[in-house]
Amino acid sequence: MSDLAHITAAIFKRAGKAKRFVVAIAGPPGAGKSTISGRLHELLPEGTSEVVPMDGFHFDDIILNRRGLRARKGAPETFDFAGFETLLKRIRSGEPDIAIPVFDRNMELSRAAAEVIDADTKFILVEGNYLLLDEEPWSRLAPLFDFTIFVDAPRNELERRLMERWRGHGKSDEDASAWIASNDMPNIERVLARRREADLVLG
Repeated sequence: MSDLAHITAAIFKRAGKAKRFVVAIAGPPGAGKSTISGRLHELLPEGTSEVVPMDGFHFDDIILNRRGLRARKGAPETFDFAGFETLLKRIRSGEPDIAIPVFDRNMELSRAAAEVIDADTKFILVEGNYLLLDEEPWSRLAPLFDFTIFVDAPRNELERRLMERWRGHGKSDEDASAWIASNDMPNIERVLARRREADLVLG
């Protein structure tokens, strides 16, 4: 049985008879959070889980430009934390038909109400860089998660994956390297230096 299959079994067992079980999948940019979230979604019983990406709460570039934060897009202060926190509280309450935004990296835009969480969706797989960040206001998220996973990877591997990501989105090697050095790496260092303990660490 693969590691992820073991993790899926552990999540299933820990959830027991709970109507809703919220799993945080955190880690630095490029660690593979989206891939792992997707695999867990596939491994859990069909129709019982949904992935909720924190990236859906990116502030639009218009807002970032207005606030002088465009060059730091992806840093904690470039997200609508209050909106994200409110969504997680609605999810925990078991509210039916909750619409969630999804970030489209090709367009660099969040698409509102791109997915819907049904009332009978038991497993909520929340993935994002700052779910375990031990800084206000992010530390307020701690009680909203039933189980936490931190996805780690060596810095040189994170940098390699991020180069591939930005090339895939049309950046030149020079522009990709500059963006990683000025933005992605500071975010990586912040995630690694200021994280709360997770129930499980992968990597």
